[in-house]
Amino acid sequence: MAAPILSYEGLGLVQGSGWLFQDLDIYVGERDRLALIGRNGAGKTTLLKLLAGRIDPDKGKRTIVPGTHVVMLEQEPDFGPFATLMDFAVAGNDGPPEHEVAAIADQLGIDMSRTAASASGGERRRAALARALAQNPDVLLLDEPTNHLDLAAIDWLESWLARYTGAFVAISHDRTFLTRLTRQTLWLDRGSIRRKEIGFGGFEEWSDAVAAEEARAAQRLDSKLRLEAHWLERGVTARRKRNQGRLEKLKEMRATRAAMIGGPGVAKLGLANDDVRSKSVIVAEGVSKSFGDRTIIKNLDFRVQRGDRIGIVGANGAGKSTLLKLLTGEIEPDSGTVTLAPTLDGIIIDQQRSLLSPDKRVRDILADGGDWVEVRGEKKHIQGYLKEFLFDPGVVEASVGALSGGERSRLLLAREFARESNLLVLDEPTNDLDLETLDLLQEVIADYAGTVLLVSHDRDFLDRTVTVTLGLDGSGKVDIVAGGYADWEAKRVKPAITKAKSAGSATPTPPPQARKKLSYKDQRDYDLLPARIEEIEAEMTGIEVELSDGSLFTRDNERFNALTAKLDELRDEKTAAEDRWLALAEELESLG
Repeated sequence: MAAPILSYEGLGLVQGSGWLFQDLDIYVGERDRLALIGRNGAGKTTLLKLLAGRIDPDKGKRTIVPGTHVVMLEQEPDFGPFATLMDFAVAGNDGPPEHEVAAIADQLGIDMSRTAASASGGERRRAALARALAQNPDVLLLDEPTNHLDLAAIDWLESWLARYTGAFVAISHDRTFLTRLTRQTLWLDRGSIRRKEIGFGGFEEWSDAVAAEEARAAQRLDSKLRLEAHWLERGVTARRKRNQGRLEKLKEMRATRAAMIGGPGVAKLGLANDDVRSKSVIVAEGVSKSFGDRTIIKNLDFRVQRGDRIGIVGANGAGKSTLLKLLTGEIEPDSGTVTLAPTLDGIIIDQQRSLLSPDKRVRDILADGGDWVEVRGEKKHIQGYLKEFLFDPGVVEASVGALSGGERSRLLLAREFARESNLLVLDEPTNDLDLETLDLLQEVIADYAGTVLLVSHDRDFLDRTVTVTLGLDGSGKVDIVAGGYADWEAKRVKPAITKAKSAGSATPTPPPQARKKLSYKDQRDYDLLPARIEEIEAEMTGIEVELSDGSLFTRDNERFNALTAKLDELRDEKTAAEDRWLALAEELESLG
């Protein structure tokens, strides 16, 4: 990698009565793909604004290569002064040409002539993306880029960023997005920052290793205060390990549900079974719903079983909210019936943080001003219950208005999960939650004794949580698939592949005679490449350890450049070696 094109040395910023962070050294290379990770309130958005030059630090030096164009996609841009989405997109001295915006907007499927005041959150997000991408940035700073986007728009953005030749820094709670795209990680943690030359896919292993070392250091110092602080910051490490067992249980539940769904014939037999009927809590039979000339749901037959975790997915406007309202009895179908078990008692969590009065204390929200919380029939001390939701117990006297958006979301979850219920309805629950809170939410849903209906665009969260996915394509058809998002996506892709295969001649030309074994060179590569890949990984690890020293760039710039160039070279060699070995493995399997 060449020298950084954007960097900060000794960066510090005061917030309130103290330092939000100080003495941070950060650099962005010209082709970096950086994940910026940190808990809600750590200062991730503020750090992006400092990198963008939108706010000034209290100390530190910002260096940028002349001519470098830095563009920031804000989480909540201000559309107030603008009549239309296009007016917003081209505004200002740095506004891009209208034809460039229009070209990207067309690919995103957004009408830029729409009035800004009436635009939905998804439309505003796509308009902001069109503005940012059309500016042809050298460094792109992305603050929750997938928020409010549907699955099709997320897929498009991922494809665009995969082709993008500049650098980007991304804050996101979307694990799939970060895993697919990032190659380096910045971890903002308790006022300091760490950098590692691994993508987000390796973050959990790295952060667990750091947490384990901190625990050992705390034990050596025999400091209860440090141990408690460590628990508050990294208590989810054990939770993540417990979730591995929950994922195994989830696989078993999916297998059971798959046997019930099966093909059309199997499904009918399953629905007729007395045991299935007795466990049904919501029964939809021949359900259809239209608005005007548009069919939203057409002839749906489905039973929600006690204990099911149902995920509802589809593009914006496909009918996810309509299906959710039909299944919960909030609206009536045009034809068919929806029958709810008389004992069904549900709670709906739709991230309406505005319902939490900003003047009330956390104690008032959870315990009506007292010290004890009634959690599904069990009394818990409020401070202990707050710890379960990753709060410092000292926050009990804080006002709701003083909490961050993510903390208010967590408080809402804590309040609602305390209530007695046997049906939990979650509408986009992952918005504004940090990754650790998503781990917590995954655990709480897994341990919930009732039935869950979940609408989400978060693919990883769906894969870790639901037993059945209801997929809407906008035509009224509802695909019912045992499993999560990946299972639904695989089912969608399969017909396209089948169609492509059948599109050729009715009498295909016989394939050439296949070889019965690999050539000498191919067999040798197949045998030797795994060892070479291990050697490459070991060498990369050694370089990453040396590069993790944040002072190396300023102390020995020549060494820093040599190491980063070597790391890029090794990464490319490893990718080529893995691709070659996988291709040979597939060929060997076909011969066999």
